[in-house]
Amino acid sequence: MTLDARRAGIWRAMGLGPIYALRSTAPVELREQRGGFETGGELAQAPADRAAVIGGLPWEGLRTEVAACRACTLCQTRKQTVFGIGNVNASWMLIGEAPGSEEDQRGEPFVGQAGRLLNNMLQSLGMSREGLTNRSVYIANALKCRPPGNRNPQPEEVARCEPFLRRQVELVDPAVIVVMGRFAAQSLLGSNASIASLRGRAHPITVARREIPVIVTYHPAYLLRNLADKAKAWADLCLAHTTHREAGRD
Repeated sequence: MTLDARRAGIWRAMGLGPIYALRSTAPVELREQRGGFETGGELAQAPADRAAVIGGLPWEGLRTEVAACRACTLCQTRKQTVFGIGNVNASWMLIGEAPGSEEDQRGEPFVGQAGRLLNNMLQSLGMSREGLTNRSVYIANALKCRPPGNRNPQPEEVARCEPFLRRQVELVDPAVIVVMGRFAAQSLLGSNASIASLRGRAHPITVARREIPVIVTYHPAYLLRNLADKAKAWADLCLAHTTHREAGRD
């Protein structure tokens, strides 16, 4: 993936530089002696160490560290973190931007009016966020905490949450990813491009040495305000369905 100015800025904020850090082989106790922990879990204060540790966590460890995270100021205003929901072995993964008020209250992504619209769109494809079948999906957000007043995510907030999202993608290992909204798309693809320019084609990303196609579409909350673009979002989901079928992982 080409390293653009925005992605480079996010990595500089994390202290990572132009490459992902290798996972540390040092025991947790030794990493603690080198700099302490910022969350009460296994996440070292040094950003590169933090990303490396996150990259080795299993599901339960990842959920625990997200719940305890205090890596940015959003921890001061959230009611709770919003981890993700659905089939952890799903071949479809949907990624939104950040929790809203209802998500912050319940600790689950897409539970408000936008979530109901998303559920209807999934049902139209014969898919659901419920259950553990090959027709169920996994849903997560780029940010795990609600920005105050539902403001736009800040680059440093996205940077701090990015290792959590990347690890979720690695653990789910989906056949296709659908990203909903500009900030989620830009974070995952490392791009400053608009939704309109990113729609209509698959964007391959490499996660854990495997290429995964990413389909970009509008956020359901946007669609509630711009009804005319629902047809475009439906076309995006149909493209994701075709891409998934071509991947041969039904």
